[in-house]
Amino acid sequence: MTKDRNEDGPDRRAIRAQIDENLKRVYTAALNEELPDRFRDLLAQLKARDSAGKDGAA
Repeated sequence: MTKDRNEDGPDRRAIRAQIDENLKRVYTAALNEELPDRFRDLLAQLKARDSAGKDGAA
């Protein structure tokens, strides 16, 4: 018989733990990166448009 793919032996648990740890590192690094100036400018433009639209609709 073959092993069930969902079976969590010690090897699989170690591999999953390593993958989890690596993913957490990557996501943490991405969260800590500074936002590029171009994106900040675009966000400022969107906020200004949103504010102007709300003020004009009232």
